[in-house]
Amino acid sequence: MQTTLKVQVRNTGSVIESWNCQIHLLGVLLAILGNLVMSISLNIQKYSHVQLAHQEHPRPYFKSMLWWAGAALMAVGEMGNFAAYGFAPITLIAPLGCVSVTGSAIISVMFLKENLRASDLLGITLAFVGTYLLVNFAPNRSQSISARTVQYYFVGWQFLIYVILEILIFCTLLYFHKRKGMKHMVILLTLVALLASLTVISVKAVSGMITFSVTDKMQLTYPIFYIMFIIMIASCVFQVKFLNQATKLYATTMVVPVNHIFFTTSAIIAGIIFYQEFLGAAFLTVFIYIFGCFLSFLGVLLITRNREKEHLPQSYIDFGNIPGKQMLDKIQPDPNGLSYGTLPDGSDSTKSQSGEKKEV
Repeated sequence: MQTTLKVQVRNTGSVIESWNCQIHLLGVLLAILGNLVMSISLNIQKYSHVQLAHQEHPRPYFKSMLWWAGAALMAVGEMGNFAAYGFAPITLIAPLGCVSVTGSAIISVMFLKENLRASDLLGITLAFVGTYLLVNFAPNRSQSISARTVQYYFVGWQFLIYVILEILIFCTLLYFHKRKGMKHMVILLTLVALLASLTVISVKAVSGMITFSVTDKMQLTYPIFYIMFIIMIASCVFQVKFLNQATKLYATTMVVPVNHIFFTTSAIIAGIIFYQEFLGAAFLTVFIYIFGCFLSFLGVLLITRNREKEHLPQSYIDFGNIPGKQMLDKIQPDPNGLSYGTLPDGSDSTKSQSGEKKEV
């Protein structure tokens, strides 16, 4: 009798573990597809900007149907990421953001005819290996995110200490940024990462409670759902604000990898503290998971390192036939000069025009 009970318990445990793996796999697939759709949308929007720049009378980008198609795909990708948090742990979903960077690099080479460097191939390979290790060695601890579960974690001493430390660090960095005028990229992206930790906690809570409402019992009547929803919206808004400041002050090739590393690290720490996702994990599993994160970070750095900016060809401005100047009728815009442009022989356009007046 005892032997039969043991066999039944083992069978039940294996069924539950298999079910958890399937749920996590669904979350991983949603996150990967969402990130790939986002990379496609970014390249579509980039292609629309290039097309508009080559037109004789360029229109604003928001009047382009192609740009709006990219924006719609971006929304679809974000929805996929949002849904993924309802099926898999934060520590599994957050690092998969490297798929968007690698996918964008591959698509830009295939369709936008950008150069493929050796560092790109190495970075893509490292990112894929890191993603494989992350998916296989991420915590396999599954939990149903109900309103009571979120309330329990929300008032836990681990999260309270974490929030207090985060508020102190955030206020200190905000003081140096606003009062002292320090606009270093690390300060701005650390502010983004601190807000991102609250974003992923609230996103998983909201997505998990919606999933629980669909599959089991309604959770949207609990106040904690709306508290988490407000935290999610507010943290996203201020996160975008500081990220925009960083992209205005620094090159995108610098901001993207650093932001990816800071965001992923902050999200993993938030998942470990708030949802206790690594509870009971073996040391070897944690070590291989961290090594996978390191490989994906290194891959993103290699893909974005020293990537040259795309310079659109500058148009020539036709001045028509100028009396006395039979060899030249075009001027090239010169961004470094005080005048509008320079003639191909190096003389200033304004000087040439004044010389013509004197001759007349």
